[in-house]
Amino acid sequence: MNTGEDAMTAHAAGRYATALFELAKTSGAADAVEADLSAFRAMLDESPELAEVLASPLHSADVKVGVLTALAGKAGFNELTGNTFGVAARNGRAGELGALARIYASLAAADRGVVTAEVATAAALTKKQTEALAASLKGAFGREIEVRTEVRPELMGGLIVKVGSRMFDSSLRTKLDGMKTAMKEA
Repeated sequence: MNTGEDAMTAHAAGRYATALFELAKTSGAADAVEADLSAFRAMLDESPELAEVLASPLHSADVKVGVLTALAGKAGFNELTGNTFGVAARNGRAGELGALARIYASLAAADRGVVTAEVATAAALTKKQTEALAASLKGAFGREIEVRTEVRPELMGGLIVKVGSRMFDSSLRTKLDGMKTAMKEA
C-alpha cells in the first residue's frame, strides 16, 4: 500500500472499507459487494434525504439500522454488505457509508491493478469526454485508469481531478478565488 492509501484508510470509513474488502475477497464476494456499494452511492446521490437521515444525530441508531436493512433487502444486497451497514449504523458511523463505498471502490480497483481517478465537474461529462479523460490520464500515469465522476455545480466550470495523493484543480471557482485573493493583496 502506498502512503496515499494508508492515509485514506486511517479514518473510520477506511477501516470499515478495508475490513469489508478483506472479508469479501476471502469469501469470493468482492465483486458483488463492490456492485452493492456502487448502487448505494447512486442512491445517496439521488436521495439527499437518505444521506441526511444517515448523517443526522436526530435519528437513533435503531432507526438507521432499520432504514439500511430495508434498503439492503429491497435492493438484494449481499449479506456482507447488509451486515456492514448494520454494524456501521450501530456504531454511529451510518453517515460515513458513502465514504466507505468510495474507499472500497478504490481498494477493489487497486487490487485489480487499476488506478482510480476521482473527477469533479460543474456539469456531467459525456461518455466520450470521460473516455478521453481516462486515455489522457492513462498516458500521464502509465496505468489503467478508472474514472469516477461527481457533479459539483459550485465549481462553475473546469474540473478537479484527484488520483491518489495528487490533485489537479482547474475549476473556475478556484481561479476566481485566487483572483479575489490577489486583488485583496494589491
